[in-house]
Amino acid sequence: MIIVFFGQPHSGKTTLAENMQRELFLIDGKSYPTVDGDEIRRIFANKDFSKEGRLKNLNRISDISTFLADKYGTVLVSAVYPIKEARTYFESIYNDIIWVYLSYDGERGRESFHVKDYEIPDFEVKNLITINTSKNAINECLQQILSFCRKVSVSS
Repeated sequence: MIIVFFGQPHSGKTTLAENMQRELFLIDGKSYPTVDGDEIRRIFANKDFSKEGRLKNLNRISDISTFLADKYGTVLVSAVYPIKEARTYFESIYNDIIWVYLSYDGERGRESFHVKDYEIPDFEVKNLITINTSKNAINECLQQILSFCRKVSVSS
C-alpha cells in the first residue's frame, strides 16, 4: 500500500507522513519508508517548476514509491501532486494507493509557493479522503486516515 499525502505547500503533508510513519511503527513494529517530493527534487537537482518539470518530478516520485512498495509493502509519500495527469499515471502503475488530500483555512505563510493552476482532485483517483488540517489536530487526522485505510482494505 502507498499512502500519498498531497495538497498545497504547508498543508501538513510532511508532518502527517512523518507522524503516520511513527504511528504505523507503534501498530506493527515495522518502519516504512517515506518519499518526500522536496527531497526528490533536491536529489535530482530539479529546479523546473513548469508543468513539465513538475510532471517529471511527480512521475519520478511515483516510480520510486512503487519500487519501494514492492520491497517494503507500505510507503508514505508527501508531495504536492497538483497535476491530474501525474495522479492518473501513479494509479496506472500501482493499484493499492490511498490518496489523502490536505487543505487548510486561512494563511500559514507559504501561500507564495502555492501552485496557481492546481487541479483539485475529484473522483479521478480511487480511495480518496479529504482532510482540512485547520480543523483537525495531528492525532485526529491520523485516526481518520487509519480508519479510512481499514475501510478500504476491508472492501478490497
